[in-house]
Amino acid sequence: MTRTLDGISHVIWDWNGTLLDDAWLCIEVMNGLLGRRGMTLLDAERYQRVFAFPVREYYRRLGFDFAAEPFEQVGTEFIEGYQARQHECRLQSGAREALAELSGRSLTQSVLSASQRSRLVAQAEALEVRASFVRMIGLEDHYAGGKLEQGRGWIAELGLAPRSVLLVGDTDHDAEVAREMGVRCLLVPSGHQSTEKLRASGATVLTSLARLFD
Repeated sequence: MTRTLDGISHVIWDWNGTLLDDAWLCIEVMNGLLGRRGMTLLDAERYQRVFAFPVREYYRRLGFDFAAEPFEQVGTEFIEGYQARQHECRLQSGAREALAELSGRSLTQSVLSASQRSRLVAQAEALEVRASFVRMIGLEDHYAGGKLEQGRGWIAELGLAPRSVLLVGDTDHDAEVAREMGVRCLLVPSGHQSTEKLRASGATVLTSLARLFD
């Protein structure tokens, strides 16, 4: 009989921020874009306050004018800067141990991300965790529009009772996706949004990935 974690048989992970420690890189790359345009730079506090999905809205909050410069242009500039340095990113503290612990408990795992799927797979392979996931689900483009549709499709394909599925993420969008899918949700503050913003989503907020097993 499959052992479960408090009634959970499958865990869906967000990737960026939740498993991958990359908020710092997102800030640095975006500051490159802002600096080249003479716009106000980000610090961690402002980034956590304005970051949102879809990221088009995040760019607007930063002051980008899409009538003067198309979103697709600045979005591509950002992702090119990110990809050039993505090898500098490592897994979050405790992420590798959490993946191994869940596998050891016979829970299956997957990734559901608003990032481009090809990049997800490449990063997971480079960090040697691709084998932990039965599926890595991402978008076909790099504009991070959100993952509601992908989430609905994945929960239907899994064929599991939604309450036996846990989504672990790091943004209020993850809480929104979990509600839409009907699954349980835990959020971990890891740099993309503040603890206060995560709590406002109504989801349970952990202090770290290590608390997943409390």
